[in-house]
Amino acid sequence: MSCSSSSGSEEEDEDMDSYRKGGYHAVRVGDTFAGGRYIAQRKLGWGQFSTVWLAYDTQTSKYVALKIQKSAPEFAQSAIHEIEILSAITEGDPECKKCLIRLVDHFKHTGPNGQHLCMVLEFLGDSILQLIKYSRYKGLPLRIVREICKCILIGLDYLHRELGIIHTDLKPENILLLSTINPSKDPFRSKMEPILSKPEGGLNGGGPVLNAIEKKLKQRARQAVARISARRMAGGQPAPKPARSLDGIDFRCKVVDFGNACWGSSPLAEEIQTRQYRAPEVILQSGYTYSVDMWSFACTAFELATGEMMFAPKIGQGFSEDEDHLALMMEILGKMPRKISVGGLRSKEYFDRYGDLKRIRRLKSWPLSRLLVEKFKFSANDAREFAEFLTPILDFAPEKRPTAEQCLQHPWLNKASESGVEKVDGEMSKLQIKAGK
Repeated sequence: MSCSSSSGSEEEDEDMDSYRKGGYHAVRVGDTFAGGRYIAQRKLGWGQFSTVWLAYDTQTSKYVALKIQKSAPEFAQSAIHEIEILSAITEGDPECKKCLIRLVDHFKHTGPNGQHLCMVLEFLGDSILQLIKYSRYKGLPLRIVREICKCILIGLDYLHRELGIIHTDLKPENILLLSTINPSKDPFRSKMEPILSKPEGGLNGGGPVLNAIEKKLKQRARQAVARISARRMAGGQPAPKPARSLDGIDFRCKVVDFGNACWGSSPLAEEIQTRQYRAPEVILQSGYTYSVDMWSFACTAFELATGEMMFAPKIGQGFSEDEDHLALMMEILGKMPRKISVGGLRSKEYFDRYGDLKRIRRLKSWPLSRLLVEKFKFSANDAREFAEFLTPILDFAPEKRPTAEQCLQHPWLNKASESGVEKVDGEMSKLQIKAGK
């Protein structure tokens, strides 16, 4: 769950049935929190455990993200853990240089559905998943990929080496730009006037149910317009969509969402990480440490550069999603060493005693550098250099993966773009990236 300006803007709303005892707190625009310090402005997003609102901090005259946890005891306990992690992150980074989201405040709020733990976080922009979508899944220019990767690695190095924390759920949704792609959605850049009192009447003051109805009506209207446009195009070929300009976007970013993070000395759960970014040792239940975050980082870097997930496993006839995931890994990275393939608590479910998959026997070898050239049309040199950066991070042996600190020293990450020119959508275009901040 994001603290972004547009989190959930194209997604379905939260389940309205969850606005009950033990569930979400119903918020209306203009509602106040913490003795009137924070005033709700608009909903930013929601997750299984909480909703997030843009709020105005009357004490500092700044906009913040207000995360309101469900009130049931299990959700409260989760919030207490997240506050502990975020407090350590914020206290150890007084100069705000470590590329991790900052905790501004936390408090309890009592409402009709119970007592809710609330976290006040700095307001950030769109996720890099939104950036990938904005670029129409074409992949970003490599100089931008490098810039984003540096920020992520600075955050991971601080987490791992200085704080002893494993994120456990690194992915594009959990990495936010410092600002929004669209400046009009950023309350700072758009000079948005804060709402200081509850609006009278209208949908904005009507609570979560009416807000959901309004959003669904707008979504249906957009879909109807799209269908009409498609019918008018019948018989003719629609014009290809032009490449979107990246001018004005600030590509600096921060790692967010520490709800599943744990201390390296005491891992909390056996099954961690979102499926597509999950490391092999987690699938096999071989135990894990900081290097699981590095695996997720490599998958994220690949997605930034290509626009596609590196591993998107599916259930097939006679084999599970986990087994397909392991097969996809070995098609790109080579056969898993037997010591690793048979060393986990769940190894016998997938591998025979020789270290071969039991139900997927035919694997198509497609080494990373060749995949980048043949499928994603990288130049041979770009593919080779990018593969040299990623391949060690994707080592099946967790202890052999480089640390975030080591990755920050890698030549590929510190390479300057030749003449500022990179391949974008099949054409050579001069990048003129002007940071918005």
